Amino acid sequence: MRFSAGPRRVWAYIRSAPGTYVWLLVLFFTTVAVHHMSAEFQEEFLRQRSTNINELSDHPVRVLISSAMWIDGWWTPYVVLYSLFHATAERWLGTLRWVVVCVVCHVVATLVSQGAVWRAIRDGSAPASAADVMDFGVSYALAGVVAVLAYRIARPWRYVYVVGVLGVYGVPLVFSRTFTDLGHFTAAVVGFCCWPLTWGRGGKVWNPKETVGASRR
Repeated sequence: MRFSAGPRRVWAYIRSAPGTYVWLLVLFFTTVAVHHMSAEFQEEFLRQRSTNINELSDHPVRVLISSAMWIDGWWTPYVVLYSLFHATAERWLGTLRWVVVCVVCHVVATLVSQGAVWRAIRDGSAPASAADVMDFGVSYALAGVVAVLAYRIARPWRYVYVVGVLGVYGVPLVFSRTFTDLGHFTAAVVGFCCWPLTWGRGGKVWNPKETVGASRR
């Protein structure tokens, strides 16, 4: 069976970023499973897979892994986000380095954000029930990958991109100041700090000027 040019290109793109699309496939099945659960069962089920203080204290490795396999909401937007950011980063860095960026950003951002929750409980500015808060999803890893892609962009556009990333994740932290906002900002900062993982992966950097010029030929 032969595919036409369009489907062949899509399949080639998927094969070039296997980790991204395997993860996306897992999210598809877990999302379908969640939408078939009753509301009561779903809440308890996801709480046990959340990286809250209680679960991190009892099952740190399990919840750090399982929390990244469930999302809140519809699956479709993640197809776009994963294709734009994760697939681009995986193709550029290679699967192993991309996985390292995802894991480091997810773990560090989780520990920092939940550390802030623990401190708030200790100081009395948050109730003790906050130790059992729902905290799962893939957004910390995504924020880190979005940030590390700055090194794929040619100067001076890189600096514009960095300012944009800091704005996207920094503004909510200033105004709403939730633990998830802190987690997103932390993940982005850690992503910027993953610069050593980009060494030797130079290749062809994206430059808007060259893109515009090429489109006019």
